[in-house]
Amino acid sequence: MKGIIMSRWSYRLVRWFYALLFLYAGGTKLLAPQSFEVVIEAFGLVPEGWVMTVAVILPALEVAAALGLLLEVRGSLELVTGLLVLFLAIVGYGIWLGLDIDCGCFGPGDPENLAYGGLRPAFYRNLILIAGVSYLYFWRMREAGSRILLRAFIRKELQEEKR
Repeated sequence: MKGIIMSRWSYRLVRWFYALLFLYAGGTKLLAPQSFEVVIEAFGLVPEGWVMTVAVILPALEVAAALGLLLEVRGSLELVTGLLVLFLAIVGYGIWLGLDIDCGCFGPGDPENLAYGGLRPAFYRNLILIAGVSYLYFWRMREAGSRILLRAFIRKELQEEKR
């Protein structure tokens, strides 16, 4: 079981899942920025003149992070992590205020909002997504550690051959 969880394919599948999720979420919002603008306004966190700008920039960042994850571009996982932490904080703020609104996570016609409503499901989903991101970080750290050990072993072997 440990071998499957820590395999390169498990890592790729989780990474691709996040890439597709962020591509879908960002893409649907980019196609209808006016709908996302309404959601952003409902939270009351962005000054009125900046709402449309944020309604375009946030989904564009989601799409950029998704493409970066697909192509394994350095910094994309960090961007996904930052976005998830930001979304978690915003949704948590909305829950704290007692707002009963759509989180806007998947753009207009979000099936989750139709099925569940409210912000709590989005908050819990973001916590789960952060756990998945933690897996990706753990896998990368483990892989980097293995490479460092392999390099040290090779250097040691080469030094012994020179003697």
